[in-house]
Amino acid sequence: MSALLRILAWTLALALVALPVVAVVNGWIGADRWPLRTLRLQGELKRVDAQRVRAAVLPFARQGFFAVRLDDAQAAVAQLPWVERAEVHKRWPDVLEVRIAEHRPFALWGKDRLLSEHGRIFPRGNLVPPKGLPQLQGPDARVADVVALYNESRALFGPNNLKVETLTLDARGSWSLALSDGSQVVVGSSEARLRLQRFARLLPQLLAQKRQPLQRADLRYTNGFALVWAGSREQADAVESSAAAGERPAIDDQTGMPAMTHRKTMQVLQQERS
Repeated sequence: MSALLRILAWTLALALVALPVVAVVNGWIGADRWPLRTLRLQGELKRVDAQRVRAAVLPFARQGFFAVRLDDAQAAVAQLPWVERAEVHKRWPDVLEVRIAEHRPFALWGKDRLLSEHGRIFPRGNLVPPKGLPQLQGPDARVADVVALYNESRALFGPNNLKVETLTLDARGSWSLALSDGSQVVVGSSEARLRLQRFARLLPQLLAQKRQPLQRADLRYTNGFALVWAGSREQADAVESSAAAGERPAIDDQTGMPAMTHRKTMQVLQQERS
């Protein structure tokens, strides 16, 4: 019997020691005795609102130094607009430290989102994005492909002092882009890089031959492309890069008419386009 009493006594003693610790850790007691009084923000914050950070961590900070749930506070901060990464730590005796890395925007993505330099899509919220960002669009699962073709296109047209302002990959897998001179370039779904390389190589010569600005280029042809010049009465120029003469014109899908009628430059190209 004495052995049982000793066991009960030890159990009671351990409970009396452990219970206050558990109470402090869970915030049942001690929040007033060990409060978190100071919020310390670290990071170069340009678009993240410090007041919103404070509001996000305040419910957790009220539990006191020992009971604050750092993981939950960190998750709350990470949900704020423009926050790419957040870390929350506590510093004795009363400091809650929040480190924030903001998204660095690389491009506009779709209508109301942005693409970061690390390839992450995030909402832009109510903030105005930086000026001069390109407009990219495509399925979210194809971000890497869209960025890769944008970078290649930028390198191709840069020597001609042209910027790629928009690049789109539609639901059918067809590419198109717009250049800083206002011209629209329809690339299609097949051999996009090869077609852009061919067009960019010949573009200086084509621009030198015309006084009118280039309005539209259709690259969806096996051996060349069709050009529409601003203010021109002709429907389009057919420019051949390597095709043999005498081929039949491509038929426009919407009008049912030949897609290119002007033959002063070269013979019209092959019928297939994608």
